[in-house]
Amino acid sequence: MTEAAPTPPMPAPIPPRSEFLRLDNVSREFSLEGSIIAALRDVTLDIVQGEVLIVLGPSGSGKTTMLNLIGGIDRATHGNLWYRGEDLAQADRRQLARYRRDAVGFVFQFYNLIPDLTAAENVEVAAELCAAPLSTSAVLEQVGLSARRDHFPAQLSGGEQQRVAIARALVKNPAALLCDEPTGALDFETGKQVLRLLVDLSRTLGKTVIIVTHNGAIAPIGDRIVRMRSGLVAELQVNPRPSDPAQISW
Repeated sequence: MTEAAPTPPMPAPIPPRSEFLRLDNVSREFSLEGSIIAALRDVTLDIVQGEVLIVLGPSGSGKTTMLNLIGGIDRATHGNLWYRGEDLAQADRRQLARYRRDAVGFVFQFYNLIPDLTAAENVEVAAELCAAPLSTSAVLEQVGLSARRDHFPAQLSGGEQQRVAIARALVKNPAALLCDEPTGALDFETGKQVLRLLVDLSRTLGKTVIIVTHNGAIAPIGDRIVRMRSGLVAELQVNPRPSDPAQISW
């Protein structure tokens, strides 16, 4: 009798993405001329390590407030923000500073580079603040700026300055990149190049990338899309087949 061919081994399962951070009934209120303004209201959201999360909403919808809470820049009025077992809502100033230094990197709309420092020096400033930074040269290569490392911001295009800003955030080797309108000051083609870079960093390095924007055309590149309205999460959409940034237009 012919022996049956051995059953091939099953491929090792891909480990599930772990939770990066959880917002649990988070609210942020401000006092204005004797009135209480609710910028964020009872938001519950799980943020997953390695995903591209797009947060959409018009001005005043609460999206930047939520990003500031996730980044440890601001504190919640009510609720809990859990980061790997630690409640950031209850953290003291030193704990929040350590979280901002080690866990998250910020990318802003207007770059915020130091004009008297070269591209490499702008990145090195961030590296010097961290316990275990990445190589400045390696990060500049990752964002395609090795040849521009000794140029000052005024000698760089807008897209190049934004890539320096991304390198500055990335050199800290954070778990997440928090991006507030990262294409807002860029032209269409350059904006798509920056989005391509951010998506690549998520896919190749496992970084969580959170992009806050009012531009709904960006939504298809995300693994999930959060739509904000009046301080609330109005909709949470899962996107099983994210688009390549080269395919979007606005």
